[in-house]
Amino acid sequence: MVKHIILWTLNPELSEQEKETVKQGIKEGLESLKGVVPGLLDITVNISRRLPSSNCDVMLDSTLASPAALQAYATHPAHVAVADTKVRPYTVQRTCLDYEC
Repeated sequence: MVKHIILWTLNPELSEQEKETVKQGIKEGLESLKGVVPGLLDITVNISRRLPSSNCDVMLDSTLASPAALQAYATHPAHVAVADTKVRPYTVQRTCLDYEC
């Protein structure tokens, strides 16, 4: 299995209300991929209860069946659509950690 963890920082030019709307859209979009993308075993997007010590806005925590499943997830049309419409237009920084477990 593979853990795929992403941390995003939202564009600071967004208002607090816009940030909340964007975070909800990211959560709904990415979590809707479970059962759609083969090999995606679990996916959770954390957008709440962030402590003041945090320096990012959104966390994706996902588990995939294998490194090959991670590669397929990255290019799956449903994932690309969510990334292109709900994530990339609103984020300014992305940090990724992938590891086998």
